[in-house]
Amino acid sequence: MSIRLHNVAKHFGRTCALEPVNLDIRDGELVGLLGPSGSGKTTLLRIIAGLENADREPAGRILFGERDVTHVHVRDRRIGFVFQHYALFRHMTVYDNVAFGLTVMPRKHRPTSGEIRARVHRLLEMVQLENFAKRYPAQLSGGQQQRVSLARALALRPDVLLLDEPFGALDAKVRQDLRRWLRHLHDELNFTSVFVTHDQEEALELSDRVVVMSNGRIEQIDTPDALYRAPANRFVFEFLGDVNHLEGEVRGGTLTCGDAHLSVALPDGPEELLLRPHEVKLATAPTREAHLPVTVTAISPVGAEVRVELAADWLSEPWLATVRHADFEQLNLTRGQRLFAVPRRWHRFPDPARQALAPETAAALS
Repeated sequence: MSIRLHNVAKHFGRTCALEPVNLDIRDGELVGLLGPSGSGKTTLLRIIAGLENADREPAGRILFGERDVTHVHVRDRRIGFVFQHYALFRHMTVYDNVAFGLTVMPRKHRPTSGEIRARVHRLLEMVQLENFAKRYPAQLSGGQQQRVSLARALALRPDVLLLDEPFGALDAKVRQDLRRWLRHLHDELNFTSVFVTHDQEEALELSDRVVVMSNGRIEQIDTPDALYRAPANRFVFEFLGDVNHLEGEVRGGTLTCGDAHLSVALPDGPEELLLRPHEVKLATAPTREAHLPVTVTAISPVGAEVRVELAADWLSEPWLATVRHADFEQLNLTRGQRLFAVPRRWHRFPDPARQALAPETAAALS
């Protein structure tokens, strides 16, 4: 079931929570709404669900497939909703929680008791909780409770599945395992789903496309790879991961900041360059193009990489570099060690407000 929003906006009193937005979600697509607190992502999700009404002016529209649901009540939109804090009935077993929506359907639409039983057991098997049917929510872990919540939402065979920070109450390891499981389940069942998150890694790992939002606006809609490699503006670039800032003055093709300098093909004047941690190479000597002396202040092995924090007199805030374990061992990195940062590439946004990524993004310098 596709979802189409046209010119949908929302004010709470005089506060604009959502500027007029347009969004097309394809049938079977898993889309993440990503942004900081106050960006409008939850408001947008609740408008899709029918839990909030969009402004009457401008007159926006919400379509599920060809069905206009703009003024359809939430109970008639045929959606499944999964909340951050599970919202399970504590006095009911796992089985009864999943079956609840089916048992309270109007009699003429309600499945038979045998059909309900078969559907619930199939869902519990699908969410890997078939052996927990007689347990109560208090006897389950957080990840198990969220899977019960998801099974309950799917029991009614919704046209659209909506998830509001579904993994926010879980610890990091459980959250990672559960989102992989949800991605697999989504691919198996091919339902259309939209989820809200402020976790960049979660959005990039789970989504077919990501909608990046800020201040009630949609900044960019794209695949995770395209978002990371070609952000539409500075906000998207900075929100999607760690960023190092290099500020200085360009004179004659050289950017100078204190005792540091970098060759750049840019016009004279004040300049700020942005670099991802993986775009910073560490070396024991400067290069002809880059003289950026730094001191190692912290080292943190994280999975396949080592995160290295760097400080220098010419830096207003520490830099972060990520290096391979082989490079870490070759450099014999230790705290207090003096090294040189060598940018592999950098990014430039002439207008920090909202301009597109400039064509002056540099290639490798080392």
